[in-house]
Amino acid sequence: MAKTIFRKELEKLNAYVPGKPIEDVMREYGLTSVVKLASNENPLGPSPKAVAAVQAEAAKINIYPDPAVRTLREKLAEKYGVSFDQVMVGNGGESLIQLVAQSIISPGDEVITADPSFSLYEISVSHMGGTVHVVPLLKDSFQYDLESMLSLVNDKTKIVYICNPNNPTGTILGKAALNEFADKLPEEVVLFLDEAYYEFASAVSEDYPNGLEILARRPNTIVLRTFAKVAGIAGTRVGYIFSTPEMIAEIGKSTGVFSVNRLAQVAALAALDDTDHIENSVALNKASLQAFKDYFDTKGLRYIEPGGNFIWVDVNVDTRELYVALQKEGVIVRPGFLWGWDSWLRISSGNMQDTEICIEALDKLL
Repeated sequence: MAKTIFRKELEKLNAYVPGKPIEDVMREYGLTSVVKLASNENPLGPSPKAVAAVQAEAAKINIYPDPAVRTLREKLAEKYGVSFDQVMVGNGGESLIQLVAQSIISPGDEVITADPSFSLYEISVSHMGGTVHVVPLLKDSFQYDLESMLSLVNDKTKIVYICNPNNPTGTILGKAALNEFADKLPEEVVLFLDEAYYEFASAVSEDYPNGLEILARRPNTIVLRTFAKVAGIAGTRVGYIFSTPEMIAEIGKSTGVFSVNRLAQVAALAALDDTDHIENSVALNKASLQAFKDYFDTKGLRYIEPGGNFIWVDVNVDTRELYVALQKEGVIVRPGFLWGWDSWLRISSGNMQDTEICIEALDKLL
């Protein structure tokens, strides 16, 4: 096929690399069971109310879903104290990240993000022909270097991305620092706040800021959240953003007609009311991460205090080799070399059995 038929932006574009599937590892190493702590999925499983809602709706999948996702948007607006037209629901958080870039970025526009952070920001912007300025996190704390980010803002800057807590490091950017940054950022620049781990972060830190409070005073703000993490319905693909009605309307022009399927809509709607599952998920996350921290403390390994449902740890060995060795032991994690941090691992929280299996495998190999 002639290469010239494709957009030139694709020539240097690297696709997002997801966590390795359990089935692949089982097949490669002849294993009958594998523990996956690589994709920040909910180890408690999906919300039982969401499962029941999907089962009840299954016989209706011959009917197209509501293209406006009205009922779910109304419920989200009511829960978080915003208007209906300030909410957009999409086919997972990554689709909304892509829609934002498609709606805002033209060739020659610039954005600012951090490194390491969620790579889909850079991929989405590069796909649209934009220029991505990447600012390294502060070396000792893995916190955002906000002064350096502000110094790069110019009249071509369209978006600044803040992942809070940051993925893969789990660091939380506190209220005072984020508020000051938001106030200093020129009002014409979009502040994109990725709060995919909102429920976990707000449960462990009183200093965790609520992006909706920034949106209330700074209109050019987009706040992203998701049902993939605490609700445990990652497989249905439901994410959502908050912004001004004008911003939501413009971004909505780029979305598909039926972008959120029927089962996903009812699952998310039910999960919103499943407070027991949310509380239990948060509690299990705390217990698993505490077990990992206790183990790392005994080994003298440095880790970053986790704000999400994963932990970032320096294992002092090349994670290219350790990543493969762990798979042979039946454990999948996320190796730091993917972000250029060769001795670090990102390990998702798990149920307590899977947590112990991972710790035993690490202890055997380290």
